[in-house]
Amino acid sequence: MIPKFIKWFRYLITGPLKHIQVGKSLDQARENTLIIFPFLPNHLSCGICALVAFKGNDHKPQLSDLKAQIAHIESVTVIADAPDAFCESDQFLGGDAVLARLWESAQSLKQESVFQDIFFTADHIQSIADTTKTLFQIISTQQARFKETKPNLCPQAVEIRSLGIEKLKDIYWCLKKEVLDNITAINSLTVDLSHTLTPGGMVVFKRINAVLNSIDRLEVRGRDSAGISVMFTLDPSEFDNFRSRITKAGLTDILKQRNNHLVLSNNSINIHHVTSREKERVSITFVYKFAAEVGALGDNAAFIRSQIRNDLILQHLVGFTFASHSVSAHTRWASVGDITEANCHPVDNTPTDHEIEKLGIIHVCLNGDIDNYLELKTEYEAQYDKIHPDINTDTKLIPLQIQHHLKQGADIEEAFRLAVNDFEGSHAISMHTDLAPGNIFLAQKGSGQAIFVGITPDHYMAASELYGIVEETPYYIKLNGADKGQIVILDQLSCGGLEGIRSFSYNGEKPLKINFFSIQIPICLKSGWEPR
Repeated sequence: MIPKFIKWFRYLITGPLKHIQVGKSLDQARENTLIIFPFLPNHLSCGICALVAFKGNDHKPQLSDLKAQIAHIESVTVIADAPDAFCESDQFLGGDAVLARLWESAQSLKQESVFQDIFFTADHIQSIADTTKTLFQIISTQQARFKETKPNLCPQAVEIRSLGIEKLKDIYWCLKKEVLDNITAINSLTVDLSHTLTPGGMVVFKRINAVLNSIDRLEVRGRDSAGISVMFTLDPSEFDNFRSRITKAGLTDILKQRNNHLVLSNNSINIHHVTSREKERVSITFVYKFAAEVGALGDNAAFIRSQIRNDLILQHLVGFTFASHSVSAHTRWASVGDITEANCHPVDNTPTDHEIEKLGIIHVCLNGDIDNYLELKTEYEAQYDKIHPDINTDTKLIPLQIQHHLKQGADIEEAFRLAVNDFEGSHAISMHTDLAPGNIFLAQKGSGQAIFVGITPDHYMAASELYGIVEETPYYIKLNGADKGQIVILDQLSCGGLEGIRSFSYNGEKPLKINFFSIQIPICLKSGWEPR
């Protein structure tokens, strides 16, 4: 008996179970292995999210297409009662191709140009609401019929109907939650000046809302604090127009009070005038933060939403034309530093000593730890100045180290690369800066942290987990910096898609190739628009 058991056990561990390991460290596991109860020593999680848009294509799907597709599905369901029907995949609910086109039509409504038309047209909103109700009725009817007829269906028909209904539920979720509910959420961000909201301003709040939705989901990784940085770059003449508007609104003193603090705290504003060989520009960045040792899921994002809704300066700014715009956010589980606004990410490159030059606006978020933080802190303080006593997070060293390399003559891209090479330990870092407006810089090294970059037809969205980007897109790449470290730069002036992503290793070797095979797509969503 025992020899047979040993033989059977040996067969399992060398055959069916050879790709399953229990309690294994991530950096010691074999490739293509499922790890049950992975060993994560001293592991505390945080969540990163960042968004930058690029110019998408000019194609605008029509709402009439969506309504026609729903009507077609509704018409074919009247013959779905026969228990032996539809063992062929191209028949139930119109078939896979019909459901794929409907999914594509629903997803397309989230594109900024399409969403903008919907947002400002009450008839469009009502049309989608009516269509969503119709879809809900179809799902309810088909679920009831499926439950009733399932015992008499062949196995193939059971699978076909089950998957078809699930696809309809995904489409319903997209229309109800990701389109209609987000229209409501965006409206709530603009309550004070809703009567003057411009299409461009709506797009700004749509991007902010998308990032806050992501942070809400990422809070399961950590929620003792959260923060968001919203960065704009304007031409000087447009900034002057903005200042005039602020003066007329009686907000000049408030702007001065919030501007350029030593410690980046809630409701901070950074304004920076940049002169380069190309052109002069003005950047303005808004930061909102919240920190609490005890709280419930959703509290942090809800607080930040209330700050944005009541920020009259931001509400005025979004009505102007800006050259670039990016959003970076973070939810934290403190492993280094106290749970305070000062330690809440993002943190910036502001030195404590006013006499020390600050080079631009650099806002950084970190997942993981900088293991040699104390060593770098000692070196920085010996060469420059003491870090502000309110700040004791290791993340503060990241923008300061980037600024150090800038002062040594490196450009911003090289300074970022040199800085991340200075850091020991597993980490994931995001940065946006007015020294490279409209760019998101990402860096990931080690096996303890991850960054996913979601790719949509008109923007990139980076997050620490897939559930941080899934509302925006099912298409993504995953940074693979376990060994050499990987840097990715997302640029609003790029062509978008895979071709618009630049990537290279920490050691500055030739750019890492990113191709279609890097894209990982859930099986049920392998249809419709694909990044190129």
